[in-house]
Amino acid sequence: MQYDVIVIGSGPGGYVGAIRCAQLGLKTAVIEKYSTFGGTCLNVGCIPSKALLDSSEHYHNAAHNFDAFGISLKDLKVDMAKMIARKDDVIAQNTAGITFLFKKNKIDSFQGVGSFVDKNTINITKADGSTEQITAKNVIIATGSKPTSLPFLPVDKKRIITSTEALNLKEVPKHLIVIGGGVIGLELGSVYARLGSKVSVVEFAKSIIGTMDGGLGKELQRVLKKSLGMEFYLGHKVTGASAKGKVVKVTAEDPKGQEVTLEGDYCIVAVGRTAYSEGLGLENIGITVEERGKKIPVNAHLETAVQGVFAIGDVITGAMLAHKAEDEGVYVAEYIAGQKPHIDYNLIPGVVYTWPEVASVGKTEEQLKEAGVKYKAGSFSFKASGRAKASGDTDGFVKVLADATTDEVLGVHMIGPRAADMIGEATVAMEYRASAEDIARICHAHPTYTEALKEAALAATANRAIHA
Repeated sequence: MQYDVIVIGSGPGGYVGAIRCAQLGLKTAVIEKYSTFGGTCLNVGCIPSKALLDSSEHYHNAAHNFDAFGISLKDLKVDMAKMIARKDDVIAQNTAGITFLFKKNKIDSFQGVGSFVDKNTINITKADGSTEQITAKNVIIATGSKPTSLPFLPVDKKRIITSTEALNLKEVPKHLIVIGGGVIGLELGSVYARLGSKVSVVEFAKSIIGTMDGGLGKELQRVLKKSLGMEFYLGHKVTGASAKGKVVKVTAEDPKGQEVTLEGDYCIVAVGRTAYSEGLGLENIGITVEERGKKIPVNAHLETAVQGVFAIGDVITGAMLAHKAEDEGVYVAEYIAGQKPHIDYNLIPGVVYTWPEVASVGKTEEQLKEAGVKYKAGSFSFKASGRAKASGDTDGFVKVLADATTDEVLGVHMIGPRAADMIGEATVAMEYRASAEDIARICHAHPTYTEALKEAALAATANRAIHA
């Protein structure tokens, strides 16, 4: 065999897995069909959306909040071309970083579409139509996902668009209709709402960010409506969308079955993502994908039905998160090398990068109730946080859920300033099976946002928050 490991796909799971393989002394190759490394996350997902979220947050603060801080501005305007150019530069810096890491770790890279000839042989079809074959003892499939398309929502990539096109708009929409109240829809919706768009979110479920703790969705909806004027059509079933000239029409049925029509100039279809498993030649090695979601079945070691062929990230079951894919890439590399790695899927945090940010780890109240687990809950509002008052970020709260008998922390859910970074402390605590009182007795620097976690833990321990 030419290689010990071939990785198909260079997204967070693929490139991290490849680097870990190389660190462990395995001769490694990566196949990537696009001209840059990094997959969806670095090119059209996590990184560019965060760049635009930061840009729009700066603008919104300057337009609406600076005056309260004693900063007066005039003639403020949005330069979309410059904003997009900055986003593209951030992407370029990150993808170049992966190229450097591949060279540093002596990883060979091939550009083209990889497909199985047999379980050890991969055919690479290049952009010019030429082909090349390479072989390996092990193969890791890390091909990620793509935006889900629906037959009654034809995407023209001009007016009816996906998250990919939403990252490159040349103008600020007057009225942006977002189909889907999940993470992607709310993040991109908030970008343009901050820049001045009217934003309407149409969601089939009765709440937004439905996979997270129910209290977070309610608070986020309240804040986005209050601070950005976003409108929410919950419990609405979208029945169609059409574009004519600069006008987009979206039709839906409300909870009573009555037809509702929304008119805007752009519509983002953000109803989830589907595993990208076609074109891999899986049928040549006897792998059948799941009918729903096109995901590749794997066992507890992330190995497919074919020995030596593994799959990780969005292309398998579980949360579609870059950090989950990264951990799985490391797991497979270490498993191939003969180690005994471990992933606790209960402790993979989820984050929504709106403002305020939303973050969650462990079990939700809904899950604990459904499982019949007796628990205690303690909450602390950022309205009572000295640091939040100083920065003007008093929306939101932290909630700690602990076992009623043992006091072990079972879940932490937060919406507030820098929640994306704060959730790390909760994840570490839960990894070491901390009790709520353990967190409550840790000295937290003052004034910091993380004091809210300590206070919530105090509230969960014996309803003894100091500043509530």
